[in-house]
This record gives sequence, structure tokens and C-alpha cells, in this order.
Amino acid sequence: MPFPSLSRRRWLKTFAGAALLGFSGLTLAASDALKIGTTAAFAPPLEVAAAEAAKEGLKVDLVEFSDWITPNTTLAHGDIDANYFQHIPFLENAKQEGGYDLVPVAPGVLNNVGLYSKKYQSFAELPEGAKVAIANDPVNGGRGLQLLEKAKLITLKPGVGYKATLADITANPKHLKIIELEAVQLVRALDDVDLAQGYPLYIRLSNTVDPHSALLFDGLDHPEYVIQFVTRPQGKDDPRLRRFIDIYQHSPAVRAALDKTLGGLYVPGWEK
Repeated sequence: MPFPSLSRRRWLKTFAGAALLGFSGLTLAASDALKIGTTAAFAPPLEVAAAEAAKEGLKVDLVEFSDWITPNTTLAHGDIDANYFQHIPFLENAKQEGGYDLVPVAPGVLNNVGLYSKKYQSFAELPEGAKVAIANDPVNGGRGLQLLEKAKLITLKPGVGYKATLADITANPKHLKIIELEAVQLVRALDDVDLAQGYPLYIRLSNTVDPHSALLFDGLDHPEYVIQFVTRPQGKDDPRLRRFIDIYQHSPAVRAALDKTLGGLYVPGWEK
């Protein structure tokens, strides 16, 4: 089955040096590549992990997607072995909406998310009726609303957490005009709005603003937002995937790539 709606395909090809190699108690053909789906923001450290895996005879192909829907569709169809781009609240919502049978198998990084502005230096400067952009998907949109509440710009119904929607706003003193956009497009909205929810990963890639310049970060105290390695139930014990995850979590080369890519705006989720 071909990959559905795949805008571009980037394969990191790492070849084993022999036809058959012993690995984790199994004998694997060198051509038996592990296929991992991801998005641009997460790709660089995964590329380093794949290169490290190649040294052990494990061939890894990275498949890069430009949206947050196709990685789960492609995984559910069996065209890739796992993906790495989402946290558990996003996965649970995707499973509910798409009917996918997918499971998280191991934690990756916990990324900071912030509120950014190219026009103002503080929330107090925001004018009446300021335009504010947040993510339009049910989970990340809720995270954006939580940030606005943390900034004391709105008040939400008690206890709604990341499931918050615009309907849960009980107070909006500045009468903010909240605009919902696809999360990966938020960085492009910074020129057109007064304030936007932002993902340092994508901001770093865009070179639009300094990723550290958020007026407020949501903090790294939300373990529910740890990015997960996700697969189908029958793949959760795949020794290739387990070894690759171990390399990602413990290789000094991968840690250096994470530090370079994320600039300190993360913590290793497996250490929390």
C-alpha cells in the first residue's frame, strides 16, 4: 500500500555491513529496515539515533510527514513500524476520532510550549480585542487555552485541563479574538496576530523569532505532554524498535543532538 497524503518522503538510509547480523537474541536480515514516521521538528535527533543504530547493524528508515494526521493513518495501515511526534492526549484523541488501534511504547522528550509576540513585550501591552492564535486540534488547542489562563488573560471552567475549548472560557477581560489554526502553521501567524501559541521546535526551524523569547512558557511540569514512540499492539515488543528507543534515550550523540535542536527547552521524558 502506498503512503497516503505524503507530501514528501525523506529516507535516512543506514546499511548494515553484513547480510545477517545477530541482534537482541534474533537474527535479522540487513534489509529488514525499521520504519519510523516523524515530522520535521523531531527528525534531526532521530537521524543521529538512526546513524548510531547503523553501527550496530540495525537499519532504520525515517519517513518525514508535513502534518499531524498522516503519521497515525500510515502507521495504522502498517506502512511504517512506529511513529514519534505525539503525546498521549493527542494519541487518545486521534484514536477516538480515527478508530486507530495504536499504543504508546516508550517516552521521548517533554517540550516546552509558549506564548510568543513579535509586537509586544508583555501581556499588559496587549490591546483590547487583540488577535490571539492557538492550535485548532482538540488537545493542543486546550493546551493553548491553559497557557492563556496561566497568563491571566482568560479564565476557564474549573477542572477542564487540556480538554478545554473556547466554550469553556468564563472570562475574557481584554475581549481577545482567539483564532484557531493548525498547530504547525502557528509560527507563520506571528506576523498577522498579536500573540500566538508557539512550539520552540517549529520556531527554531522557521528562524522567525528567538525560541527562548516567549512571554510565558507552560513549564515542563506536564508529564501528559511527553512525546511518545507509538506503534500497533503487535509491534510493541519488536526488538528492533526496543533497541532503537534505547539508543535514542541513552546515546550521548543523540543527547547532544537534542540539546542542539531543542536549545534546552525540553527535558528527557524517560528521566521524569
